Amino acid sequence: MDDHTIRPAETGDVADVRRVARESWHAAYDDLLGPEPVESVVDEWYDLNQLRRSVERDDGVFLVAESEEENGSTVVGFAQGVLAEDEAAELPRIYVHPDYWGEGAGSAMLERVESWLTDRGAERLRLIVLADNEVGNAFYESNGYRTVGSRESEFAGETYAEYVREKEL
Repeated sequence: MDDHTIRPAETGDVADVRRVARESWHAAYDDLLGPEPVESVVDEWYDLNQLRRSVERDDGVFLVAESEEENGSTVVGFAQGVLAEDEAAELPRIYVHPDYWGEGAGSAMLERVESWLTDRGAERLRLIVLADNEVGNAFYESNGYRTVGSRESEFAGETYAEYVREKEL
């Protein structure tokens, strides 16, 4: 397992966040959604201006995981936690570049997000994951998140089942 540095994201990280999002989305969702819909979702959900605003939010935490490489450190993952109106905070996004899956960066970021939210009064953390995202669901299960509901969402004109998962903090 490699050591990863977890730190608060900066606005200068948004291009790297988008790069990691694109690679991880293609690895996780191409077989389910198709490559073109994945490109469209990443372009929309990881717009650089929207990412900058997410990094600058006061009501949440946005972290990146870095790995030391031969030519310096590189961003290999990111996670965002946001406080909500009730005691359940939200995890809108957490992704690790597929080349680094299984090395602990995702769990380390998730622990830091949970700690940040707990320190600010959150009692539960809620997230949404595609039901057919086997990698994501296995990750959440191994980190104590249970399915508390389901819903449907539309991507590129198709409807997909999603799980609502929560964990007591």
